[in-house]
Parts: sequence; structure tokens; C-alpha cells
Amino acid sequence: MTLTPARKAELRERYLKVDTANVADILDEMGHPDHGLASSFWPIRESQNKMAGWAYTVRGQMTPYPGTGDPAKMEAVSGLEPGSISVWSGGGAQGVCFFGELIARGMQHRGCAGSLIDGGIRDIEWIAQMNFPVFTQYRSPVQSIGRWQVNAWQVPVYLPGATVDRVTVRPDDFILADFDGVMLIPQELVETVLEKAEALTRKEAAIREDLDRGMTLPDVLAKYGHV
Repeated sequence: MTLTPARKAELRERYLKVDTANVADILDEMGHPDHGLASSFWPIRESQNKMAGWAYTVRGQMTPYPGTGDPAKMEAVSGLEPGSISVWSGGGAQGVCFFGELIARGMQHRGCAGSLIDGGIRDIEWIAQMNFPVFTQYRSPVQSIGRWQVNAWQVPVYLPGATVDRVTVRPDDFILADFDGVMLIPQELVETVLEKAEALTRKEAAIREDLDRGMTLPDVLAKYGHV
């Protein structure tokens, strides 16, 4: 899929106006039922509970190594583009943080729209002040230096799923996250899913109006079908 930066920005802004629940329903209808991510991902701040963007993947592993930093991590995040979501994979249950406030700030300055982390973060109070949404698995003050190291980026990665053990996230797949959780939209379906989700959003708005005017649930079901 090749989209211009302007088109990608337009799609991202439109996705921010639909809900993960509607996207999940549309993917089910289209025969793609296993693109929800595990409910263990949570937003670090309720006021920054929604993010949308194009997956930029970073993969690492628990491994002891000497030195005072991880040059591969710095090189990896230098490739981030505006509207991207940095997706971090590798050893999510190991108890170390993958990044903190300073690297998050650097990513934000590159136009990164948020981060999805199958692992931990620290400096949450500072990150929460940045208007930079982050969905993560856990928090930990323990740094990754000497313990966890980036070994690849912009490659397919696995993240834990809601209905399957693993969901494959590829570079330029689309990530939508809100209060209900996180959905992956395969890159080849991004435009179709969005159009259908927007239509469902309009349908639900009409249903709310009818219910508020006193229509019963059986009447709504007869008029609109599944609700």
C-alpha cells in the first residue's frame, strides 16, 4: 500500500473519530476476527486514552550486554515519521522498562503519534504531561540498559492478542486504541474498514437519537437490525 503523507494524515484524523468497538465489529463482518490486542494493554493517562497511527515496529529481547546505552534503540527511533505509532515488542513480561520520558520526548518531536508497548515504561508522570499517548503492559523503574536490547526494527512483530495468543503487526499496519482497548487494522484494509466504521458510527448516532426520543429496543432492532 502506497499512500501520500497527506492521505495518511487524513486517514489518521478520521480514525480518531471512530471507536475501536466499531472497528472490531467491521473486521468481524469482513471475516477478520482476530485483530484485537490483549486487554492487558492500558493507557497511562485517561485524558490521553485515544491514539491512531501507522505502526513503526521495534523488536528487542532480554539479553545481558556491556556498555552504558543501546545504540540500536537510538537508530531505530530515528526513523519515525509523523503520524506513526512506535510498536515495541519483545519480552513483555520481564519487568524492565523499554523507554522513559526523554526517549518519548524525542519521538514526539519527530511527529510520533504515540506508543504501544508490550513491556514496561517509567517516568509516567513526566510522559503524562507531554500530551503523548502511551498504551503499555506495565510500569517499572528498572531500566533496560544492560538487560534488554533492540535487535531489529521495521520488521513484523508479535503482540499478545485478545482472541489468539499472538497477533502479527507489520510496518504500516494501522493501530487504533481507546478506552475499550487496541485494534490492529491490516494495511490493505485501512481505507475499507474506515469507511464502514464511519457508516456504523453514523448509524449508531441515529439509534441514540431514536432511543432518546422514546423508541423501544425492540423497535430499534426492527428498524436497524443488530445493535
